Amino acid sequence: MAPHDHRKATIVLAHGAFAESSSWDEVVSILQQQGHHAVSVAVPLRGVAYDAAYFSDVLRTLTGPLVLVGHSYGGVVISSADAEAGDIRELVYVSGLAGDSGETGASLVGKFPGSTLGPTLTVVNLSSGGHDLYIDQDKYHAQFCADLSSRKAAQMATSQRPILESAFSEPFGSNPLWKTVPSRFIWGELDRNIPRRTHRFMATRARAVEAIEVPGSSHVVGISHPRLTAALIERAARAAVRTR
Repeated sequence: MAPHDHRKATIVLAHGAFAESSSWDEVVSILQQQGHHAVSVAVPLRGVAYDAAYFSDVLRTLTGPLVLVGHSYGGVVISSADAEAGDIRELVYVSGLAGDSGETGASLVGKFPGSTLGPTLTVVNLSSGGHDLYIDQDKYHAQFCADLSSRKAAQMATSQRPILESAFSEPFGSNPLWKTVPSRFIWGELDRNIPRRTHRFMATRARAVEAIEVPGSSHVVGISHPRLTAALIERAARAAVRTR
């Protein structure tokens, strides 16, 4: 691994629901080889405001230009981060949700037809109140990561982290970062969690610098196409140190 070049941006990655921070491992490895400092945050998945506050607290520990990267619900997290938490210069959505004020994860996913997520979910009733959601392990491969091997899918299904059900219906906050910070989008053509029309809509609305649809890819384009994803993040990182 190349030493950290302090002239480069720090890349902060947020995973989404039904995944964990290790889902970024291959992308992070590529970025580290290029000399980037990367932080893969373990997102609590307890709700939009809660997760954004936690993520912002992590950002406050970092110095220099920051590139925020979010997968799926992680896109909500980076969009909702405190703009004053750090020197945030670029956003990258990897099959990520870029919501606007008053929208919810559920409303965005349902904006266009095509998501088959709902019937695959299993519910855990929490003794503290509320419900956690998982993807049924038997349905995980086809729903979440159809372009990965069955062995890899089984590992991910076993280690997936649940999301609080109410997080999907919690309205996004005002002034999402994509309205003021340059953004780039990449998603899979065959994403079964978030319809590709939703991805296109969000990228267009955000006036994305780049918008890439990967033919044949599933919801986990960052895992099935790590080099393509890392290259997009690298372009954002280069742009980050040229601005301001």
